[in-house]
Amino acid sequence: MIRVASAAWPIDRHPDWASYAAKLEAWVAEAAGNGARLLVFPEYGNMELASLLDPAAALDAAAQVEPLAAMANDVARLHANLAQRHKVHILAGSMVERDARSRIVNRARLFGPAGGTGFQDKLILTMWERTRWTIAAGAPQITLFDLGFAKAGVIICYDSEFPAAAQALAAAGADILLIPACTDSLAGYWRVRIGAMARALETQCFAVQSPTVGAAPWSAVVDMNVGAAGVFAPPDLGMPAEGVVAIGELDTPGWTYADLDLDALAELRKNGAVRGPQHWSEQPAAPPLGLLVR
Repeated sequence: MIRVASAAWPIDRHPDWASYAAKLEAWVAEAAGNGARLLVFPEYGNMELASLLDPAAALDAAAQVEPLAAMANDVARLHANLAQRHKVHILAGSMVERDARSRIVNRARLFGPAGGTGFQDKLILTMWERTRWTIAAGAPQITLFDLGFAKAGVIICYDSEFPAAAQALAAAGADILLIPACTDSLAGYWRVRIGAMARALETQCFAVQSPTVGAAPWSAVVDMNVGAAGVFAPPDLGMPAEGVVAIGELDTPGWTYADLDLDALAELRKNGAVRGPQHWSEQPAAPPLGLLVR
């Protein structure tokens, strides 16, 4: 059994860096103290750092990009220190960063207890990101993280509503899909949750959804946040019939914990009622369409 902790992370306004660092440390200490070995924070969780900027910049999505990207190394060092000190893996809340192409992307970084690090960029941008902001989609690549006890991949929010990345990760050996999310409506939350559950079903992986929650009217990017933390499984042999391993309260900050039985997952993949990944190749190519004339 491996205990995971999924954060329903409130977007708070901080007077200084110390306030932000203290909040993050308290959350990590709580989850580690409750036995979690993998901690998952949400998409844009670190965008609350815009509260450290001039209020006008915090209310301007484009103006806050460069100063926040300049904080990325400090944010990474803080998370790396906490992961090593508490001996846990941490998927940090994503934020804007500059990639190898000199483009600003939405990047989630994963930190290990032995000092290992890696990242995954968001691949498909939402309509809001395309039309009202200045960030770019990440380079078309996915990362499989070897956590020692399991292999995991990261699928950021809207990316979970498409099957290709999850299927590629599963084919490469993923056991857990980490789905950090930031949605500003109940419909948005359910789109990601339905996507997470669908990806768990079709890949026979666990899926961990972590949302931002609460209102932050001082922010142009994370002003409204709706969601609940959840952990999902393929609804088959040895797993909950509805596919829900654990679910938090809607719009309620805090950790949601789940104990993931990787041996049971392996048994499901071997002897379950369905074998989705084994049967992917049997899907027909897009068939020709007949035209019905009336």
